[in-house]
Amino acid sequence: MPTSGEARSGSTRSIGQVLAALKPEFPDVSISKIRFLEAEGLIAPQRAPSGYRRYADSDIERLRYVLAVQRTHYLPLKVIREHLDLLDRGLTPPSLPAAPTGAESDGPGTRTDSPAPVMTAPKQPLRLSRDDLLQASGLTEPALTELERTQIVSPRRGSNHYGRDALTLAIAARRMAEYGIDGRHLRAFKMSADREVGLVEQAIAPHLRRAGRDVSAEVTQLVISFHAALVRTAMERG
Repeated sequence: MPTSGEARSGSTRSIGQVLAALKPEFPDVSISKIRFLEAEGLIAPQRAPSGYRRYADSDIERLRYVLAVQRTHYLPLKVIREHLDLLDRGLTPPSLPAAPTGAESDGPGTRTDSPAPVMTAPKQPLRLSRDDLLQASGLTEPALTELERTQIVSPRRGSNHYGRDALTLAIAARRMAEYGIDGRHLRAFKMSADREVGLVEQAIAPHLRRAGRDVSAEVTQLVISFHAALVRTAMERG
């Protein structure tokens, strides 16, 4: 895959032409999604003197890579960014797990373990309007309304804008709906998560007082990793 550091030569394309090139392979892609991925730093198109974005072949290949691993492997943007950083440095990113049966298989490779975490600079908070969230996630208006009604997705506290977690939840809800996991199941997942949060808060309360620092983020990551491993183990047994 061409990297962002390669010299760009030949003709470039407008964002509309890029969308037309990607649509046959990724029907859900939109101009808003492409611009969102640019805002996240995953692509960096040139700017024409007029100010319009111009996309080289390398930009389109990066977009294909990002969209493919999102669709087939549901990688978070942080991990995709790490993979792209490795490619830009001429290195090979960790291979990916085989696509689940019935899923599209355009993601590269197979692997048996998770990629090692890479330290990255803190990102600016994501601020998405409702329309931005709909475009970036591919959700329909009724689907988002239902997720909000059940408090699965909600704007940031005291704001009308949505953050990264809202986008992650929205994309996951749309993807799971393709496999018959609907609002009834999602409500059950949320109830389970709420119970877990209550247990964790009760358990770490003494440590918060003794540690003299906020251990919530660390414990949250441990709980997420533990929960994910439990689910994978149970699915493998099934």
